[in-house]
Amino acid sequence: MSLASALSFLLAIFIFGITPGPGVFALIARALQRGSWSCLPLALGMILSDVVYLVLACLGLAALATHWSEVFTVIRLAGAAYLCYLGWKMWTAPVAPVSDEKPDRRDALHAFTQGFLISASNPKVILFYIAFLPTFMDVTALSGEGIVLASVLTLVGLLSGLMLIAATAAQARRYLRSPRAARGLNRVSGSVMALAGLYLASRH
Repeated sequence: MSLASALSFLLAIFIFGITPGPGVFALIARALQRGSWSCLPLALGMILSDVVYLVLACLGLAALATHWSEVFTVIRLAGAAYLCYLGWKMWTAPVAPVSDEKPDRRDALHAFTQGFLISASNPKVILFYIAFLPTFMDVTALSGEGIVLASVLTLVGLLSGLMLIAATAAQARRYLRSPRAARGLNRVSGSVMALAGLYLASRH
C-alpha cells in the first residue's frame, strides 16, 4: 500500500467510524452520562470486532457472513436487549455530580464487551470491507504485513473518530450542572441508548 493509499484508507475509515449507527448512538449515550474517558473501552470493543472482520475479509472468509447468519441474529438480539436494559438503567440512575469518569476494571470490561457485541452483531461489515479494500490495495497479493498495516490504520481511524464523538458529546455535560438538568441528561442518554438497542434489533 502506497503512502497516498494509506492516508486515503485512514480518512475513509475515519468517516466510516463517525457514520451514525447503533455503536455511535451507544457511545453518545455513555459520553453524555459518564464522560469521554468512560467511552474508551466501549470504542475499543467496537474496533476489535471491526478488525476481526477486516482480517476475515482479507483472508477471503466472507462465507461466514452467510453460513453463520443464525448465530449473528442471536448476537444482534442479545446485544439489542442489553442496550435497552442499559438505557433503562441510565434513565433511572440517581443524579450525580458531573465528572469525566475513568471506568474501573469491571465497568471497562462490561463496556468493552458491549462494544464488541454491537459491532459483531452485524456480519455485513465483512462484506463492506470486501468491497472497500480493493480500492486501496491489491487483495490478490496481500501479505501479512499488508493485513497488519490495514488493521493498524483501521484501529487509528476508528479510535480517532469514535473518541472525537465521545469528547464532543461529553462537552454538553459541562453545561448541565443543576440536579434538574442532570436528571434530564440521564433520561436523554437513557433514551439514546434504548433507541440504539431498538435500531440494532431492527437491522437485518
